[in-house]
Amino acid sequence: MARPGRPPMKKPDLSKWVDSFIEMLLTERNAALNTRQAYWRDLADFSLFLKGNSKVEIEVATTEDIKAYVKELTQRIHVKGEKSGNIASRTIARRLSALRQFYNYTISENIRTDDPTSTIDSPKQKRVLPKTISEKEVSHLIKIAGEGKKSNARRMTCLMEMLYGTGLRVSELVGLPMSAIGEDQKYITIAGKAGHERMVPMTSTAQKALLSYLETREEFIGEDKTSPLAKWLFPSRTSDSGHLTRQRFAQLLKDLSDRAGFESGVVSPHILRHAFATHLLQNGADIRSVQKMLGHADVTTTQIYTHVLTSEKKDVVEEKHPLSKKKAS
Repeated sequence: MARPGRPPMKKPDLSKWVDSFIEMLLTERNAALNTRQAYWRDLADFSLFLKGNSKVEIEVATTEDIKAYVKELTQRIHVKGEKSGNIASRTIARRLSALRQFYNYTISENIRTDDPTSTIDSPKQKRVLPKTISEKEVSHLIKIAGEGKKSNARRMTCLMEMLYGTGLRVSELVGLPMSAIGEDQKYITIAGKAGHERMVPMTSTAQKALLSYLETREEFIGEDKTSPLAKWLFPSRTSDSGHLTRQRFAQLLKDLSDRAGFESGVVSPHILRHAFATHLLQNGADIRSVQKMLGHADVTTTQIYTHVLTSEKKDVVEEKHPLSKKKAS
């Protein structure tokens, strides 16, 4: 179960309870494919560790097995050159979270009576503030997106305006069916994580970009107007899914970023989502409204953007305040 964009992991002979757990994530929690793949990879990695060390199946692993795995995983991360303590902490915390979920499942299924992760603490992590770009930089990107071949330029402009104007996750954006577009193109209906549906309004500029793109959309479908591709807002004849993929959009965005003169890594689909949220809050939007548009289940997830604003204000004070200038001099 390789995650798109990653090299496939050699499929190990996993315990039947891992497959059962992954199936439960789909049937009971309606977990997204990416979520199920991430759990599978984490549990597969621990299973392979057990087979090479204590020779036991994952459902009977002990606390000592897990501690040994965390130690080995930490060493493995540093050997790869990932020297950042926070990268190591996030990876280990995610693996432990997957194991906790799995062992809670085994207890609920009467496979075992104890949780071997219960006495293991996750590593502490520093708060990582989301990266973003300025309104001026977004405007420059959209301007450059409109240059070039007519149909491609209109599609890229539409993608940019909709991503920045709605805060959609990139997977939500590229996978939009035509049926998601509301009356007069003023809003879109999103089937988000775990099947939660939400309605997101579109800005006037996003509406104009969408109408302009729709005039040339048939060029991406081909001559057969009854093709299954016609189902999608952003169809693609080279994709198995029938629509533009996350990977292809990321590539298009990288090319756009290069043409716009940005350094590598400054612009990404997720950074544009961060920009959407940050700029809304900067301009006085209510955090609950931003939460609903982003599709966050918990407002605390959205509140990280208020920390971005606090950090920016602190930088302004340190740079502009006369006392700070005196200290610097």
